Amino acid sequence: MELSVTLRWLAVSSLVGLTACAVGPNFHRPAPPAATDYGSAPTQGATAAAPGVGGEAQHFVADMDITGQWWTLFHSAQLSALVEQSLKGNPNIDAAQAALRQARDLYKAQRTTFFPTVQGEFDATRSKYATNTLTAPTVATSSIYNLYTAELSLSYMPDVFGGQRRALEAARAQVEVTRYQLIATYVTLSSNVVATAVQEASLRGQIAATERLLALQHQLTETVERQHGIGTASNLDLLAQQAAEAQIVATLPPLQKQLGQTRDALTALLGRLPSQEPAETFRLDDLTLPDALPVSLPSKLVAQRPDVRQAEENMHAASAQVGVALANMLPQFTITADTGSTALQIGQLFSPYTGFWDLGASLTQTLFDAGALIYRHRAAEDALDQAGAQYRAAVILAVQNVADTLRALRADADALKATAEADRAAKASFDLARQQYQLGTLSQVALLNAEQTYQQAEIALVQAQANRYADTAGLFQALGGGWWNLPQATFQ
Repeated sequence: MELSVTLRWLAVSSLVGLTACAVGPNFHRPAPPAATDYGSAPTQGATAAAPGVGGEAQHFVADMDITGQWWTLFHSAQLSALVEQSLKGNPNIDAAQAALRQARDLYKAQRTTFFPTVQGEFDATRSKYATNTLTAPTVATSSIYNLYTAELSLSYMPDVFGGQRRALEAARAQVEVTRYQLIATYVTLSSNVVATAVQEASLRGQIAATERLLALQHQLTETVERQHGIGTASNLDLLAQQAAEAQIVATLPPLQKQLGQTRDALTALLGRLPSQEPAETFRLDDLTLPDALPVSLPSKLVAQRPDVRQAEENMHAASAQVGVALANMLPQFTITADTGSTALQIGQLFSPYTGFWDLGASLTQTLFDAGALIYRHRAAEDALDQAGAQYRAAVILAVQNVADTLRALRADADALKATAEADRAAKASFDLARQQYQLGTLSQVALLNAEQTYQQAEIALVQAQANRYADTAGLFQALGGGWWNLPQATFQ
């Protein structure tokens, strides 16, 4: 009877403890940035347009939502397929998911601290007492006897000052930290696949341009050799042309090395070994440049960026730990109860007159610990200050990333327009110089200068085209990658 009353009292105490106030600061989500733009970075209007691949004008659209699968805006089935493969096969995703499961299990374990702990125990002992000096501890006639005890023990620590609730709050915040780590891994991985595919396309374009120039150089070398054979070109002219051709040949191996390493990187992003290289290849012609670019306000950006949300939850956990440290400085209450049966024979357990029970309550207060609890509380407050500073740094970095990318997009469009014009002029100049050289009205030095200018313009054009694709992908990543538009189960 007494034990059942105790259990009911414990239930009431648990309810009271859950509804009482908890010591320590109550966490409030930081106010979003008051800035309404990204400084002088473009947030409206359209970029410049240029002829050829990647030359479309792009329009900045304020507060435009971002699709969760933003890479499909490049309209490449191969690219979309590789992104999906990476999200399924990359081990970093598996690791982040396991970390989230671990955090959830730890949260559930912390939640059990609100309930009493009940332990069952069974003891069996065989003893002999000193017959000449001690009174028999049992009614048995022999000095050797067996004693069997079956017991249930209950212990409970009421959460009087909310330390357990603060610890649970910290555990819940840690679940959110790992969830945003998973989201950040997802966004970063998909962005890296797109960026690597664009890099591959750029290198293939540069290699193709170099091979076209090499073919032209070879034709010029054959022309100079014929002229040398009939005496209209000197040895110096022939050697100069051969040197020019060899210089272009020397630029191919570094580009081919970069292409191979880029393919290895893409394979690794898919969670595969280099021997399992994907069959898909990429060229800039295969990609479509998205014409509408989202621009989220800084106040909305902080809710979209997983790294900022992760920093916010770290601050939340640190705030809760301040409450835990403060509660540890206050009195600790413990309630205990035991009930069971003890008998000389195992078959007599739980028979009449073998039962026992006890109830107890205790209060513990640390009187002297050389200031350990005080310093732990100060350390928790220091950790909260650190988390707050890290949050502010994450917000600044997020806004800076978007501003930098917006500037890059505007500059990329202007650079491509100028580069396309320079390439057109360089090609026309080179074609004219080659004709004049073949007619004998232009020196070889002038021809080589025109040829070098054209070579540089071709490579620069491919790089300028690739920059627009890469920085477009960078903008989607900087804005958070649209993860909030994916099914909730994606990050569970």
